[in-house]
Amino acid sequence: MGGVAVVTDSTACLPAELIDKFAISVVPLRVTLGARTAIDGVNVTSADVAQALRAKVAVSTSRPTPAEFAARYQQLLDEGASNIVSVHLSAALSGTWESAVLATQDFPHGVVRVVDSRSTAMGLGFAVLAAARAATSGGSAAEVQGAASATVDGTRTYFYVDTLEYLRRGGRIGTAAALFATTLSVKPLLQLVEGQIVALEKVRTSTKALSRLVEITVRAAGREQIDLAVHHVAAPDRANAIATQLRDQLPRLGELYLAELGPVVGAHLGPGVVGTVIVRR
Repeated sequence: MGGVAVVTDSTACLPAELIDKFAISVVPLRVTLGARTAIDGVNVTSADVAQALRAKVAVSTSRPTPAEFAARYQQLLDEGASNIVSVHLSAALSGTWESAVLATQDFPHGVVRVVDSRSTAMGLGFAVLAAARAATSGGSAAEVQGAASATVDGTRTYFYVDTLEYLRRGGRIGTAAALFATTLSVKPLLQLVEGQIVALEKVRTSTKALSRLVEITVRAAGREQIDLAVHHVAAPDRANAIATQLRDQLPRLGELYLAELGPVVGAHLGPGVVGTVIVRR
């Protein structure tokens, strides 16, 4: 293989063809539905999670262990990689980044570098792609790490949820709770800031909230050239409508990825969520 290998986790929501094209190594998280524990992206789907949440089945997620990361890093080094850059979902939302950092202790200093994307889904995925492109171009470990970090700084994530209940259950609601606790009729718009979920706006209806999501995304993009991802959980019609509107309103749009969120992320946001991720080129 040679060069720098790029590793991420299963919350990145990267299209399979890009994982194959850039030889990205994906370490999966796990989802527990009642008494069944499954591997994200392998033997559980977002539809399974949505069904379980609606049925009020207990749903939880768990990170990979440091040993799992260390085994993957060793495999890549044995296959010829000189260094590894491992890019993961927000350390404020999951212990996955911590597991990856702990795994680096099994290797000489600097052989494995870990990046906190301060995001998830394609907020993470865009950073992984930047790293993979830099690695494919023959970049050094520092250059690959730098490409990922620069992309993190240029990424914005916004999303709408039908209810805050699933975020509350998972303990990941952050400061959003304070804003929305006063009313039950609100439709929340949220964003990721420095890796944490924070309140953006409160809107009275889902239709108005989705309209505002489009407006906020367009405003954030400005006149810059961007790539875009539109995500959802069990809401393909909503996501398609948002993607169509944004395609029409963003004249400097490059790539547009439309994808359902994976089981782990979906478990914490719930059915009906729609989100947008923009990254400056």
